[in-house]
Amino acid sequence: MLTHPTLDQMAALGMTGMADAWKALAEQDPGHTLDRNEWLGLMLDREASARAGKRFNNRLRNARMRFPNACIEDVNFAASRGLDRRQVLALAQGEWIKAKEQIILTGQTGTGKTWLACAFGHQAARLDHTVLYVRMPRLFEDMAMARLDGRFPKLVDKLARVQLLILDDWGTHGLTDQQRLDLLELFEERYQRRSTIITAQLPVSG
Repeated sequence: MLTHPTLDQMAALGMTGMADAWKALAEQDPGHTLDRNEWLGLMLDREASARAGKRFNNRLRNARMRFPNACIEDVNFAASRGLDRRQVLALAQGEWIKAKEQIILTGQTGTGKTWLACAFGHQAARLDHTVLYVRMPRLFEDMAMARLDGRFPKLVDKLARVQLLILDDWGTHGLTDQQRLDLLELFEERYQRRSTIITAQLPVSG
């Protein structure tokens, strides 16, 4: 069997998962007790898993979340935080993203709104959704600069395509008329098409 040329070809084609599986099987099954269909199935499973892992890591990196390691499994359901365990775990299934629904997380400074939003973002990336985290002050800076240099339509289009957009620190500062218009344009593009998480110190009624 031409092991090395085959491994080289797998590497050239970017099939590192299959190559790793081939090496492991060659060590663990030297007598070929598994038939070729079983070998192929195990190699394909390893390749699929490796590619899924790469996609997840890329999505997590591109999301640029403040707490990239936050995850649903580590959520603190202490009574003082007012979190409903069943509701959080139900949201972790991701159906709300498929339904293009929104989440608003409210509470005082230090209650963990941003961390929880990032945990939902982390879970969305696991479920193969694109995610982007943006603090509201930075968003307004980017939008203002984009208007000046003519990139505003492209910026809005980029933000509109993200399957889950996390907008952190909503309402900490007053908005100018232009900022209100910019937000309206962004939300018009995302309405009933994509999901958004907003964190705010303001109550929902505000």
